[in-house]
Amino acid sequence: MTVQGKVAIVTGAGQGIGLEICRKLAFDGASVILNDQDQDLANRAAASIRLENGICISVSGDSSEAEVIDQMVRLAVGEFGCLDIAIANAGVTCFGPFGNFSRADFQRVQQVNQAGTFFLAQAASNQMIRQGRGGSLLFMSSVVGNRAHRNLAAYAMSKAAIQMLAKNLVIELSGYGININTVSPGATLTERTMEDPDYQKTWAELTPMGRAGTVKDVAHAAVFLVSEEGRHITGQNLVVDGGWSAISPNP
Repeated sequence: MTVQGKVAIVTGAGQGIGLEICRKLAFDGASVILNDQDQDLANRAAASIRLENGICISVSGDSSEAEVIDQMVRLAVGEFGCLDIAIANAGVTCFGPFGNFSRADFQRVQQVNQAGTFFLAQAASNQMIRQGRGGSLLFMSSVVGNRAHRNLAAYAMSKAAIQMLAKNLVIELSGYGININTVSPGATLTERTMEDPDYQKTWAELTPMGRAGTVKDVAHAAVFLVSEEGRHITGQNLVVDGGWSAISPNP
């Protein structure tokens, strides 16, 4: 997939899906700005990519904050001369029953998942427009943006909103050669999900393909959508869930 010579920003990428996207981009020839809220995690992640001869710079901080977004865009342009790809991967998952879900948790989920995505897309697309050569935006949604899942009302709401944002931006950005899509992972084996000792077995039983997804499954789909081969795909949501959303059994 052709991303050779491209410059990309990926948020929430200190580990898991985000880190694997950065690895795939870097090893396919892109220069990557890797963001994570945890400074040590961001630094170690970027260093691991550089050890394998990938080009990667870390930026720590909350990717929903204007200052961090602006820093990432300035760094991309200052270090590499342009910005071609922006992937809003950072997200917060807060489980809790609807009846007593706290206002603080709700606002945090919407701030990171929705506002972080919206304003990264705004800053990145404005830079792409100034450059005059197009670009690609990608937002990380979720299968629960399309299928109900117990105790995830606020999170699911935010992920559905991200899909609608991508569709709406088709109207505003296509004329500048910018495509916008979302990826919706299903159950995926990451450092966080594997803290649950039953996670892998449970989701292997619930997934028609017989296993939970891997970070590589999601990263390959993501990089395809921001590559030259995916440039005529826009306003779409690509589900990577081994068939779970076709039948949607809850654990």
